[in-house]
Amino acid sequence: MDSKGIIDIELWRLGAAYLFVIILLLIVKWRGISRERRIIIATVRMTLQLVLAGYVLTYIFDNPHPLLSIGFLSLMEILAIRTIFKQLDRKLNKKIKLAIVISMVVGPLAALLYFNGVVIHFQPWYEPRYFIPIAGMIIGNAMTGITLGMKTLLEGLTNERDRIEGALMLGATPSKAVKRYTDRAFDSAVLPTLNNMLGMGIIFLPGMMTGQILAGISPMVAIEYQIAILLGILGSVSLAVILFILLAYRVFFTKEAQLDI
Repeated sequence: MDSKGIIDIELWRLGAAYLFVIILLLIVKWRGISRERRIIIATVRMTLQLVLAGYVLTYIFDNPHPLLSIGFLSLMEILAIRTIFKQLDRKLNKKIKLAIVISMVVGPLAALLYFNGVVIHFQPWYEPRYFIPIAGMIIGNAMTGITLGMKTLLEGLTNERDRIEGALMLGATPSKAVKRYTDRAFDSAVLPTLNNMLGMGIIFLPGMMTGQILAGISPMVAIEYQIAILLGILGSVSLAVILFILLAYRVFFTKEAQLDI
């Protein structure tokens, strides 16, 4: 236990936690689910990425500077956008990629600036102990939202092509012809955040709040931060996804308002 009363997990005890990965591997092997390689890659990447992030953040926290905070923010944005591209099981044209980039930059950054400047209002604005963790949560959830929204939108437009073309032939505009599917995409993107809000505090305690409590912060202060963060995440996901949908659905239509997917 360190000077602040926080239990320091010994290396061998941390290694013991990987038993849960072994259990998962045994289960998928037993059930004949071909996921072993992905589980191992995910575990190794998670470990290496977090260890590297720990060293980088330690340096940034000890040497706060606006360029370091902005640089780390830019890295998170680039990796999030790249992850979205890789998660979608189809080749994306330049216009769709541009829509994803614009949505991932504008939505999360607008939410981040408002959240940091108005809700938390810490000084200086680039204080990495606040700036980087908050940015990570906001960008990460926006990334998940856009990925879910994109997959749902593509599925709807592909599976219901005949229905959409029929609506267009009857005189519907592209926006009206695909409204059902864009609304469904937005709903699927926001639903995970809403589900978290419904169960939070009763069914489970979120990671940020748990971490603060373990660090010795008052539960009431931790609750204030958690409520604020979750509302910031909701705003970020909503802005990013609606912006993406408004930009993306137009890509699937020609200048003559014909569906092209």
